Amino acid sequence: MSIPDGWINNQPPNTIMMTRRQAIKTTALASAAIATIPAALAQEGTGLKPPIAGALLDTAPAPFTLPPLPYDYDALEPFIDTETMHIHHDKHHAAYIANLNKALAEFPDQGNKSVEDLLKNLDAVPEKIRTAVRNNGGGHYNHSLFWQMMKPGGGGEPSGDLAKAIDSNFGNFSTLKEAFSKAALGQFGSGWAWLVLDGGNLKIAASPNQDTPLSSGQTPLLGLDVWEHAYYLKHQNKRVDYIAAWWNVTNWDFVASRFNPGSRPLAA
Repeated sequence: MSIPDGWINNQPPNTIMMTRRQAIKTTALASAAIATIPAALAQEGTGLKPPIAGALLDTAPAPFTLPPLPYDYDALEPFIDTETMHIHHDKHHAAYIANLNKALAEFPDQGNKSVEDLLKNLDAVPEKIRTAVRNNGGGHYNHSLFWQMMKPGGGGEPSGDLAKAIDSNFGNFSTLKEAFSKAALGQFGSGWAWLVLDGGNLKIAASPNQDTPLSSGQTPLLGLDVWEHAYYLKHQNKRVDYIAAWWNVTNWDFVASRFNPGSRPLAA
């Protein structure tokens, strides 16, 4: 049997053209699919969806950012362990900031305020986000203070005007230390123990969760985080051991700078 003119490899020419078109189409589709693999892999495990083509990214800066530790993670060893500092700062503190920024995103005018202003006047914060600001703003502010209230080679006793005020209000430093430790140990559940300046007088206070003395009109001078995340890796359920160890890293210079009239308040 003879092959008609124009046939190629025993197939009509239009069959060859269709096959080539299909091959080109298939190759193009495969290439497009392969191109999406890196983006898909980059998103895997992040809980994020791949970006939509043409979508605009939100590049507006967040109102608050995580402040760096003023020392290395292991600088407070053996009293505060390295792993606790990593998790406490990089995870817990960072989460408070992320949640605070998320709450404020709906009310940009509130994000223009300092964290101190937000916490000093919570009634002025929109009711819809007030609890989130109280909890997460307090967590950010309290922790920003806390890192500075400790230092390598700290401990000992305060001096100068602060020491005189302690003697005047408590009798002596030993009495202050005992009362503060008692407040820290007696705080039920999560919270803080504080040495505050209240109307010109020094007082011991305690607060639940991430409440801050700022919201009560007091100036926090010294604070101890007694949430379990602050000590459980090293001391397990022995809060009393954590409190005793913490006195060895207390930064009395920082406390004195907050006590002295005219001292600049923390800008968290």
